[in-house]
Amino acid sequence: MLHRDFIRDLPQKVGSTVVVRGWIFRRRTAGKLCFIEVRDGSGVVQAVVKKGAVGDAEFEAADKVQLESSVAVTGTVRADPRAPGGVELSVTAFEVVSACIADFPLGKKEHGIGFLMEERHLYLRSRKPTAVLRIRAEVVRALREWLDGHGFTAVDAPIFTPAAAEGTANLFKVDYFGEPAFLSQTGQLYMEAAAQALGKVYCFGPTFRAEKSKTRRHLTEFWMLEPEIAFGDLDEVMGVMEQSVSHAVARVLERCRPELEALGRDLGKLENVKPPFPRVSYDEALKVLEGTPAAIAWGEDFGAPQEDAISARYDRPVLVHRFPMKIKAFYMRPDPARPDVALGCDLIAPDGYGEIIGGGERSSDLAYLEGKIAHEGLPKAAYEWYLDLRRYGACPSAGFGLGLERTVSWICGLDHAREAAAFPRTLNRVYP
Repeated sequence: MLHRDFIRDLPQKVGSTVVVRGWIFRRRTAGKLCFIEVRDGSGVVQAVVKKGAVGDAEFEAADKVQLESSVAVTGTVRADPRAPGGVELSVTAFEVVSACIADFPLGKKEHGIGFLMEERHLYLRSRKPTAVLRIRAEVVRALREWLDGHGFTAVDAPIFTPAAAEGTANLFKVDYFGEPAFLSQTGQLYMEAAAQALGKVYCFGPTFRAEKSKTRRHLTEFWMLEPEIAFGDLDEVMGVMEQSVSHAVARVLERCRPELEALGRDLGKLENVKPPFPRVSYDEALKVLEGTPAAIAWGEDFGAPQEDAISARYDRPVLVHRFPMKIKAFYMRPDPARPDVALGCDLIAPDGYGEIIGGGERSSDLAYLEGKIAHEGLPKAAYEWYLDLRRYGACPSAGFGLGLERTVSWICGLDHAREAAAFPRTLNRVYP
């Protein structure tokens, strides 16, 4: 196994000789000195190559090596408060592991988003996507940490499913050994089954929506966190939403501050993200929108104008609850006190990022669900297993789905959800 030292650990190794393996980030020459910035995924360090301190061939290699070539650099760690991380390397050996065969296609000049998406496999090496992916990893870690610490059990949901969960118009259909199947829109129905076994569960995985939408909030493949609570209700699940999201934001502020600063994020806005979140009913929201360009008639769903207008009134996410039943999925439970509205809610992020969570209570009424399935023209045979949950020990349950890319986009302050995925899939992109 090749020896290497990670750049993130170098401040604790001042005076030691180390071997850093990574890629050329920047390079400049000044006479008999060559200043090379090397990155290894854990950080960036400046390596100073001095003529005479290394062999002539090594100095020439350092002087001519192209950006993004992979290298192995041996040197002594020296404290330098001016350098990134407070240290730099005095190089004693320099090896080009693999040189670029041509100029790296991404330079300092501005590139259009189409070009950057086409070269996504190379653009990932840049500071911005690197910072985003680190933050994304921390968000995932923090959400799992909160749920695991509050009695939830992780259960994986299938990707192939026999039927739609949230409308047939946005399904990806595939051939499954001669039978039709679909890529999962959500793992929620399966989490209801798992909750009746384990009490409190969640899945965290990819989901697929064949929506022909080009907004900055939409991807065709995205990751969703979906907790489900047996015997849960709307108030309980709204509490889980605000607590878990607040925990994730706090963890990012604690552990990813340099990445947030590299993205130019306003940290003060994130520091406001603490429970409780404001709770506004759909009816109350419509009254707020009256007389504004975002006003809509009762029964219409929220779009970006409505979400933005409501969220602009608050300094943290807002929970909008009890939307009309007719715009919600077939499994949502009607409010017994008012059957035309659902016991559900959306969590809307501030600063124009819109809905990042949707959820609520599920109906446990077998006859009601059979009627909804028939009314919406869904194939009952594909849902028999789901209806069995109501035939055998039905109980109230509640849960939600959190869109990871939308959440990361908001936390990072990104322009588009595609920037929150390593290799985004959109209406017109399935490469690389």
